Amino acid sequence: MREIDVKIVKEAVKRLFLKANFYLDNKVKDKIKESLKKERSQLAKDILRTILKNAELAKNKMKPICQDTGSALVFMEIGQDIHFTNGFVKDAVNDGMREAYFEGYLRKSIVQDPVFERKNTMDNSPAIIYEKIVPGDKLKIIVAPKGGGAENMGEVRMLKPADGLEGVKQFILERIKKSSGNPCPPIIVGVGIGGNFDYSAYLSKIALLRPIDEFNENPKWAKFEKEMLIEINKLDVGPQGLGGKTTALKVAVETYPCHIASLPVAINLQCHAHRHAEEII
Repeated sequence: MREIDVKIVKEAVKRLFLKANFYLDNKVKDKIKESLKKERSQLAKDILRTILKNAELAKNKMKPICQDTGSALVFMEIGQDIHFTNGFVKDAVNDGMREAYFEGYLRKSIVQDPVFERKNTMDNSPAIIYEKIVPGDKLKIIVAPKGGGAENMGEVRMLKPADGLEGVKQFILERIKKSSGNPCPPIIVGVGIGGNFDYSAYLSKIALLRPIDEFNENPKWAKFEKEMLIEINKLDVGPQGLGGKTTALKVAVETYPCHIASLPVAINLQCHAHRHAEEII
């Protein structure tokens, strides 16, 4: 049994949220540069160049990549041989997140009651925490600040099994076209297929955490991801919804077994400020 002081967790979460909000992943920047070479629209090119310039300014000046510093999503893979000491680990996660948002002057966007009062909690808490128990004695923490514009464009549909792959494809294209410029394209498209209503939504978020240069391990789904990226970029939504060939940078699909009568499909979009950071303790 390995013991981990929750103070270590708190400090790690704090570091990760500051990093995620200030630094755009180099692989994402490379993908934008790659898209810039293929883009034909002058306006779209200008927008992509501005996105890259913004990322450099954020890094050099230690300022947020985007003013919407998002809901605080935390994904934890917890080794079954870990014992947390000196406190409750979820409290440590929230404490680390709060300190990051105060010290980094990150916008606090969370309201306490979702309907009636909608009073700001003033510290961006609580974080939304996903836990997964895994073998071993390591702790993997991934943080992903999730902006409201992209999150609002997510959708779950309970398709019929007879809808098949074509039904999944049409749902994705319909959702992207309907979303237009709201999720701040170019976007990363996370697709969760299978499980049940809520688990498909979880899968769509997990899909967004995959490195932008990696595909699904299943060759059939990897082929589908590549095909869907081509189809999405034919929609002419373009950067910021103003037209062009660069609507999406990546399509990532995650799947899970499901009931014989069901075909749950969830789509979760991420904006070009594809913020996430991870650490293994």
